Parts: sequence; C-alpha cells; structure tokens
Amino acid sequence: MTKIAIVILSDTETMESLGKISNAFMLAQEAIENGDDLKIIFEGAGARWIGALEDKNHKFHELYLSIKSNITGVCLFCASVFGVKSKVLAANIPLISEYKEHPSLRQLFVDGYQVITF
Repeated sequence: MTKIAIVILSDTETMESLGKISNAFMLAQEAIENGDDLKIIFEGAGARWIGALEDKNHKFHELYLSIKSNITGVCLFCASVFGVKSKVLAANIPLISEYKEHPSLRQLFVDGYQVITF
C-alpha cells in the first residue's frame, strides 16, 4: 500500500496558492480512490486554509469536504500564530503538537510516508 503525506504550507492569499491547494486536493482524491494510506497536514501559513475552506461559498468547499476525513490535523503552533486556532477547532480538525508544538514531519518519513508539500 502506498503511504502518502500531503503537507500544505502555502498561504491563502494568491492565485498560485489556490492552484497549490487544488493540486493537493486532486492528489488526495486520487489517493483516496486508490485506497492509499493518506495523511493531510496543514502547516505554516497553510493553517489559514481551514477557515477559508469551511466557508460554503468558497469555490473549493465541496472538494474540501470530499477529503476532509483524511485531514490528520493542523499545526498547533501555526494555528495559534496565524490566528486560526478557533476556526480549526470549530471545524473539528485536530491540532497537532508532536514536536515542539508542530507536527513531526520526521516521523512521517520514519513511518514510511512519501511526503509532498504544496
């Protein structure tokens, strides 16, 4: 079984960022359809995406809902720094704090995941 970890680092501010989240979600859907072991983590400015995607009027809201159950979590530190911790909690997405209040990206490699960042 293929093990894929998608880490979303890009902010919500630009068309490039919109393209990155779209590509991340396309990979996620493909992985889900193929039964891959998938983790999706929002880190850095990427933590801002949760609040944006929870908005029913966002163009990727439905796409987001289709992969939401595979979201492993959002970086606790980054959610706090970027002021979106309450939005992440309201979306019922876990906050991750495995290594100094951040997700342990190293552990993904130890566990055999192929990590791709967007």
